[in-house]
Amino acid sequence: MKNGGKPSNPAREEETHSLFRAEVADVAPLGPHGRFLHPGGRLPPIPLSSLRDAREAILESLTEPIRWDEGAETGEELSYVRPGLSRQVLRRLRRGEWIVQAELDLHGLTVALAKHELADFLLECQRQGIRCVRIVHGKGLRSPNREPVLKLHLRHWLARRQEVLAYVQARPADGGGGAVVALLKGR
Repeated sequence: MKNGGKPSNPAREEETHSLFRAEVADVAPLGPHGRFLHPGGRLPPIPLSSLRDAREAILESLTEPIRWDEGAETGEELSYVRPGLSRQVLRRLRRGEWIVQAELDLHGLTVALAKHELADFLLECQRQGIRCVRIVHGKGLRSPNREPVLKLHLRHWLARRQEVLAYVQARPADGGGGAVVALLKGR
């Protein structure tokens, strides 16, 4: 005798069990960790109008004359820090205290194509939340007069981009005079 001395009804118990099984038939068991894993969230929306505006601004600026003095230091080594930021940012970039998360190689490209590639690269980095990048521009060894053409343009382009906080010439192990390391704004 079960149920505290009351006689059990096997037909009633079987009916109760079958009703219970029918109710939980579509229930999936929890994993071995004992937690329910929710499906991943939606990706953030892509700001198409902002991307379009930035691309248009770049296309317009292709015909503008280059001003070498805008925000860049004089001297052979490429470096820049946005006004209002500490020069300590440059020091930390030179020492390699930030990990390079993405790289763009521009050598062999024309000036116009390099500018488009740079714009697309920086927009993608900003979208992905990448903060530190290396941009290889080359040393100009195969260009006319062996001048680093893209290096001079890159100095101007990076200083004009709002997402670029600072940049320095890369360390010798990372490309030296043929590359820059840039720090970008966070989201």
